[in-house]
Amino acid sequence: MNNLSKVLLYLALSPLAGGLIYGLDRKFTARLQGRVGPPIWQPYLDVLKLFHKETLVVRKSQNIYIMFYLIFMIFSAVLFFAGENLLLVIFALTIAGVFFVLGAFKASSPYSFTGAQREVIQMMSSEPALFLSAIGMYMITGSFYISRIASFGEPLALYLPGLLFSFIYILPIKFRKSPFDLSTSSHAHQELVKGLTTDFSGRALAMIEIGHWLEIILMLGFSWLFFAANIFLGAGVSLLIYFFTVLVDNTFARLKWQMTLGSCWLVTFILGAGNIVVLHLIKR
Repeated sequence: MNNLSKVLLYLALSPLAGGLIYGLDRKFTARLQGRVGPPIWQPYLDVLKLFHKETLVVRKSQNIYIMFYLIFMIFSAVLFFAGENLLLVIFALTIAGVFFVLGAFKASSPYSFTGAQREVIQMMSSEPALFLSAIGMYMITGSFYISRIASFGEPLALYLPGLLFSFIYILPIKFRKSPFDLSTSSHAHQELVKGLTTDFSGRALAMIEIGHWLEIILMLGFSWLFFAANIFLGAGVSLLIYFFTVLVDNTFARLKWQMTLGSCWLVTFILGAGNIVVLHLIKR
């Protein structure tokens, strides 16, 4: 199987895997809350239903931004599964997030406007940890290419424990979990007014859901790189990290944006940047 076939296969399976993990997430959350919960395939049914619903818009251009959001999420997945430059993957993810925010701003409603502002804060909180993790991986492997990082002979977590912890700390932002679910959440109490996605419906909302599934897989892939020396260990640890964030989501209340931004930067620059400084001193 050539590289193009692998990328196409991974790209086709990623949304399916993301929807499955999200379905397990909802089931696990329901059990933690003493409920039966929906079937694990419910996310697929929700998206199919959204594609058949009428798409209502405040402004027509808002859905164009969502289309570009999904395109850049797909582009990020293509780069990742092709083993390309990790920095390009992070840049593409950031651009996707920018289009998402622009779409919410374009809707011009108070709820979506507030959600968009909070999403910008969440991006500011999480992006430094991603970039510092990529830099740390480069310092160990000598390359930003995912294929080279994944083929390194030892688990990178042994050399990058601070960066791994700072990455895990910001994951609730990427997975839209408490205590950092400032802009939107999947919990029942926010289904009517969901901030960032309040003014999206039909196909646009379905594209947002698929984009979120892809982001889940990409973040799990990113955490897998810390343990990529053993494929199965890496996959197992990544899933454990995900369900750990689900447990945190059901344990902690939402923080204010000031605490979110301050704590993420504090953890990132003390543990993440500190880890890089230690690596630099050791290499000297």
